Amino acid sequence: MFGLLQSKPAGEEVTFKIEGMHCTSCAMNIDGELEDTEGVIDVSTSYAKSVTKVLYDPKKVKKNTLVKAIKSAGYTATEL
Repeated sequence: MFGLLQSKPAGEEVTFKIEGMHCTSCAMNIDGELEDTEGVIDVSTSYAKSVTKVLYDPKKVKKNTLVKAIKSAGYTATEL
């Protein structure tokens, strides 16, 4: 009822510091690129904070693959 008893999706969370964003569309570009990556469960990028939080399945995708996806979108990612 109302989703109160639903469990969170299983996975690991990682936060990246992002360099190279200059507008909110950049954050949407990063989110889109990561959402298309197999093994990514959820992603949230904040332009204001210059960070991306990714919930992912470590059995399906590695952190370096996430960094490569962000780089392919034109940005630099450093794990925090």
